Amino acid sequence: MDVTASPRLVPPAPPRPAGQLSLLPFLRAVRTNAITMWPDAAYEQPILVGGMAGRTSILLNAPDAIHHVLVANPGNFRRTPASIRILRPLTGEGLLLSEGDTWKLQRRTVAPALAPRVMPMLASHIARSAEATLDTLPAGRPVNLLAAMQTMALDIAGRSMFSLDMRGHQDTLRELMMTFAERHAHPHMMDMVLPPSVPTMRDIGRARFRKRWTRFVDLLIAKRLAEPPPGAPRDLLDLLRAARDPETGIGFTPAQLRDQVATLLLAGHETTAVTLFWALITLASVPAEQDRIAAEAAPLDLSPEGAHAAMASLVRTKAVVNETLRLFPAAFTLARQVIHADQAAGIALPRGALLLIAPWVLHRHRTLWADPEVFDPDRFMPEAPTPPRFAFMPFGAGPRVCVGAQFALAEVVLTLAALLRRFQVERVDDRPVIPVGIVTTQPDHPAEVRLAPR
Repeated sequence: MDVTASPRLVPPAPPRPAGQLSLLPFLRAVRTNAITMWPDAAYEQPILVGGMAGRTSILLNAPDAIHHVLVANPGNFRRTPASIRILRPLTGEGLLLSEGDTWKLQRRTVAPALAPRVMPMLASHIARSAEATLDTLPAGRPVNLLAAMQTMALDIAGRSMFSLDMRGHQDTLRELMMTFAERHAHPHMMDMVLPPSVPTMRDIGRARFRKRWTRFVDLLIAKRLAEPPPGAPRDLLDLLRAARDPETGIGFTPAQLRDQVATLLLAGHETTAVTLFWALITLASVPAEQDRIAAEAAPLDLSPEGAHAAMASLVRTKAVVNETLRLFPAAFTLARQVIHADQAAGIALPRGALLLIAPWVLHRHRTLWADPEVFDPDRFMPEAPTPPRFAFMPFGAGPRVCVGAQFALAEVVLTLAALLRRFQVERVDDRPVIPVGIVTTQPDHPAEVRLAPR
């Protein structure tokens, strides 16, 4: 079979408004699909300045300006009230939302648990989970792709975090995530204009959800701690419990440990599931690209013992994953509020302004990418030119870059290779799958595929 060329595919995307949105259409976009808030001009200009509810908003696409905000002077930019309100019920006071010295202490404490030396252990968990999940997928019958990838990602997260089989908990977690997405994840006007210390009516529902979510995480931790202690760390929970800040020697309290676990469980489950979904639904339209990955993975040892070593040989698979992350970044936007008036690459940033860095826009920007709407993994192959710095940032950048980025990338690459080595993925219908921005980049419907054994 000839796998040397693939047709040029432009995956479906939602329509863009002709111009900047006024207040009511903006609020409607934020509640229903946040990636539809940016007009066509956002994809070709280095900066887009607007105003909303009496506040200046600035979308940055200039890599030098992004470097200033995320790397050179990150302390001058804080999370927005809306992002704190929406994410705190899930992550509590964990690494994602902490600021200042608290963040520095947590980052120093968490980082060693996800360091490169830990990757062989985590890769073995990924491979073991992938083997178990692939054995349960029905060949030749329609499969709900999103649900299947959520199940696989949850099992990987559970094994990596707790060394637990998560099949008994997947329905509860899926119900919690669906409840949160449908009832609590949509920002409203008061979420955006009031400080986090002033509760809104929606915060009451979020507080109730928070109690259910923390009970669930506490249950998983308690189940894991009921087992005999290991002689050596066997999962992320062991590493987090043993972690100490190298400067102070301080470890996590039980509440802090729970919030770190919740943060990693959310990040390791939800973002990985949608990335695998977008990779497979896209590849279903490009059979030749599937064949390339299958051929690359065929001679490799993807068992728990060999998975980490195999990563270095999965070059094409990693390129496909990076191209998926470019077109469908799970974190579609980063929002910050300017603390003190500043300048970034000559761009004035007024005090109090809402600053947006949107990987969804940045990764499709016409001045930064050739044919930005086209699915083209060649752009991430070793012989291709390196993308402009700060033009590709699916995991963020700077001091607050995702601490689990290496683990997440390994998870998607190894799982995708194992799945496509075993199955050819085919669409059941031709209904376009449209990206929807609500917390992460979700599909507008789960979509069904058929898995044909190779």
